[in-house]
Amino acid sequence: MTTPAYGAHAADKKLEPMQIARRSPGPQDVQIDIAFCGVCHSDLHQVRSEWGGTLYPCVPGHEIVGEVSAVGGAVTRFSVGDTVGVGCMVDSCQECPSCREGEEQYCTGGGFVGTYNGPTDDAPGHTLGGYSQRIVVDENFVVAIRHPHDQLAAVAPLLCAGITTYSPLRHWKVGPGKKVGIVGIGGLGHMGIKIAHAMGAHVVAFTTSESKREDAAKLGADEVINSRNAEEVESHANSFDFILDTVAASHDLDALTALLKRDGTLTLVGVPEHPHPSPDVGNLIFRRRAIAGSLIGGIAETQEMLDFCAEHAIVADIEMIPIQQIDEAYDRMQRSDVKYRFVIDNSTLAS
Repeated sequence: MTTPAYGAHAADKKLEPMQIARRSPGPQDVQIDIAFCGVCHSDLHQVRSEWGGTLYPCVPGHEIVGEVSAVGGAVTRFSVGDTVGVGCMVDSCQECPSCREGEEQYCTGGGFVGTYNGPTDDAPGHTLGGYSQRIVVDENFVVAIRHPHDQLAAVAPLLCAGITTYSPLRHWKVGPGKKVGIVGIGGLGHMGIKIAHAMGAHVVAFTTSESKREDAAKLGADEVINSRNAEEVESHANSFDFILDTVAASHDLDALTALLKRDGTLTLVGVPEHPHPSPDVGNLIFRRRAIAGSLIGGIAETQEMLDFCAEHAIVADIEMIPIQQIDEAYDRMQRSDVKYRFVIDNSTLAS
């Protein structure tokens, strides 16, 4: 079957309307009519081939919320009419140790298949994402959404930004009695503040923009640090149990690791354009500190995150756009001119 979509035919081309093919649902497939799709910074990188390896036509989108419109005969977890989501991956080997342990994002049996730009037997030979009216996905990579219907647009970014911040906070056991830093108040960071606050931690937000101090407090930060104020930063030395660094630009990590307690961890979820400067190893050795990384989350953990966010009334702060404004949205994202995520109203694909 064909479905309307928006995508790019080359790195130097704007996104434009197109018709794409979707497979008919197989026995384990769920067909989803997409209502909303979040816009991730990685969409921009992929469309413009800034990371290399983009396959065209490229239809981005991996923060998908919609309604089940058909299911295969072997599907047991979903029914027509259910509200569901699809995040950053639609398949994996499902056999390697990571997959068997519910950590499909770390699949070692060939790697997970991305919701777009990943290998597939379907035409055109690579996956096409959520900037479209419809998608067909294996039920093992579909999650249930239990937020109220009027919040569904703001739920979409949870499928990437939400799980990207939830997973490390959960893994490093953030909760009551823990002092947690969130570096960067943007698409990822604003979700990190909300989730860490809901987990019961003492949350300290780091920003280079004094204008975001009030915003951070409204999001749930107990304290806000201006990263450019050396004295303000140093006053927190040796005091953090955990710091989540969401910044996607290369920066010095030593100032952050110096803020960790003994056995504290700095976890990176932002991928910089250029490598970070090498950290001072002594800064780690003499306090048994660690620098780690984290990548989205497995399907079971993504479901856990969505349920946690529904329970705590957590959604993203969004600006809704019609699909026809997507190139303008990309330009604004590059200028950090959004608070804090764009979400596409997919009904505008019919315009």
